[in-house]
Amino acid sequence: MAFQQALSGLNAASKAIDSTSHNIANSSTVGYKSSVAHFGDVYAASLAGAGASQIGIGVNLAAIQQQFTQGNITSTNNPLDISINGAGFFQMDQNGATTYTRNGQFHLDKNGYVINDQGMKLTGYAAQSGIIVPSTPSPLVISASDLSPQATGYNSTSTFNGIKANLNLDSRQTVPASAWVNGGAAGSTTAYTPDPLTYNYSTALSMYDSLGNDHTMTFYFRKTAAAGQWEVYANVDGTTNQNNGGAAPIGTLTFGTDGQITAGSPMNVTVNMTNVLASQSITNGAQATQTFPIDFVGTTQYGSPFGTNRLEQDGYAAGHLVGLSVGSDGVVQGRYSNGQTFAQGQVVLANFTNPNGLQALGNNQWAETSVSGPALVGAPNTSNLGVLSSSTVEESNVDLTAELVNLITQQRNYQANAQSIKTQDQVMQTLVNLR
Repeated sequence: MAFQQALSGLNAASKAIDSTSHNIANSSTVGYKSSVAHFGDVYAASLAGAGASQIGIGVNLAAIQQQFTQGNITSTNNPLDISINGAGFFQMDQNGATTYTRNGQFHLDKNGYVINDQGMKLTGYAAQSGIIVPSTPSPLVISASDLSPQATGYNSTSTFNGIKANLNLDSRQTVPASAWVNGGAAGSTTAYTPDPLTYNYSTALSMYDSLGNDHTMTFYFRKTAAAGQWEVYANVDGTTNQNNGGAAPIGTLTFGTDGQITAGSPMNVTVNMTNVLASQSITNGAQATQTFPIDFVGTTQYGSPFGTNRLEQDGYAAGHLVGLSVGSDGVVQGRYSNGQTFAQGQVVLANFTNPNGLQALGNNQWAETSVSGPALVGAPNTSNLGVLSSSTVEESNVDLTAELVNLITQQRNYQANAQSIKTQDQVMQTLVNLR
């Protein structure tokens, strides 16, 4: 029986060496998880039951368990290299077959799909007009199309439309010496420069027409004789084309005794874009008029110098894709030449109740089985799923020093079992030589 025991020991030691060698071979494989061989002792079945003097008949391989511990994170120069810090697997699609991986080395194919080195497609939630819509995960595809321009005041995907201005108007100012000069009748295309003696302050920002052309919108603030009131005038590209022709303010801001704004915000302005373009001898087919609000929330009238704390609008020019980034929440953002970002989709993660029940397929891929349980899919950094990091990869979690020590240990085990066979052979030879 010692031969059987020793042979099972040789086989077990060989399997352990195989497992250790496999770990060493994959010590530089991105996303690889080390494996450990588990063994169990073997006893012969007995109808009479086990006795205190029962001797086992060897050892067998009980299981190969992978260690799903976190690997080190290393930086790369590819924005589509993604690492998972925490639990979860990337969900991949190959012609309808779903697999899972921790290897986040991705790139784009000719059709814009995010794929790995084997051509499998990374899946996630699709984006509609820049809005992530959670649904059944599908292969992520990056659109190379230009980002359409957005006219000021017509951003349907934003909670803010128009212009936001946060200013401080100096309460120590006096009423301008000269009355406001009428720049022309409503709809006039005459360019003019208001007399500085007719207003206290001015500021300007770019606004955009429906084709993405930028125009300069200038605001003029004129203190009135009424306590705490400021008139606001405006023109576009120096043309008095807004709804009142420049003769009257587009609105009046009122402030309380504490310097906080109490009335006048928001105020609406209508820009006759046809006349703005005509003043520059341009005809490009842009939307004829644009009406949008100007929100002065937070504007104050303190006894301190005039200052612009915030001045922004929601329009932008057309832009082409210049880069990609992936947030910790898995949202793939496209960066455009006009300074805008636009969501292209969201990477999803899948986790399992028993990851060791997954079937290893090679190429850093696993498949779901009845032992692993069903995939629990969700966005990164939700539930027990990890967070993502762009331009990084997760290294193998193999401890090379420990594996080399294990290799020496298993080699000694193999030699010891071989010695058992040698000893049993000598005992058998002694029996054969008996006369």
